[in-house]
Amino acid sequence: MAKSIDVSDLNIYYGDFLAVEGVNMTIKARSVTAFIGPSGCGKSTMLRSLNRMHEVIPGARVEGKIMVDGQSLYDPSIDPVAVRRQIGMVFQRPNPFPTMSIYDNVLAGNRLNAKKLKKAEADDVVEKSLRAANLWNEVKDRLGKPGMGLSGGQQQRLCIARAIAVEPQVLLMDEPCSALDPISTSAIEDLIHELKSDYTIVIVTHNMQQAARVSDDTGFFNLKATGEPGHLVEFNPTKKMFTNPDNESTEAYISGRFG
Repeated sequence: MAKSIDVSDLNIYYGDFLAVEGVNMTIKARSVTAFIGPSGCGKSTMLRSLNRMHEVIPGARVEGKIMVDGQSLYDPSIDPVAVRRQIGMVFQRPNPFPTMSIYDNVLAGNRLNAKKLKKAEADDVVEKSLRAANLWNEVKDRLGKPGMGLSGGQQQRLCIARAIAVEPQVLLMDEPCSALDPISTSAIEDLIHELKSDYTIVIVTHNMQQAARVSDDTGFFNLKATGEPGHLVEFNPTKKMFTNPDNESTEAYISGRFG
């Protein structure tokens, strides 16, 4: 199910503004890759380009290639909605659908894709997804209650369950713990470790310790100056990045001298 992603010579534009320039990297299947860097360096833009979510902003476009198992995501014949089915996304703040129950939140993606499920099949998808998100035991007796009634950490795990219910190959996470308390953050990090056996995971984080804890590989993004495009400074195994980085600016950022 999990797929690798090859990025080559990628430039990302918003209108005439070049936001991210010249990115090359290979994101391995069944691994966790973290994007780190100061605010405004393009790491979230880079993440969103991996499932064409940045295209919802008028004028957004890319040059270069993003290949998933040899298939170009930006080939004219590829439907962006089909890309987002294969490459799911979890956002910074938990965003369960407010009028839906926990049960219906999990099934929202399947229903949006017009996938008709018998009741037994739907029950199975809900239980399997909530178990995978380590949430089943906490909500199994109140599946009919609103998703918004859960705590922040539970809501984020509900959003992860919703994302994996449509059986994607890749999961993108844009600072998934930034709005959560330390206990909820720890639960999400444990979940990321478990999910990587089935999914390719890419996470954006401002938390250096989190990147060190959860990721196998890390990409460090930076800006040469305000108004300049973001670029990938270094991409290496996380252990090397945090102990013996290739680039001086990587070491300066990780050690807290800037950013």
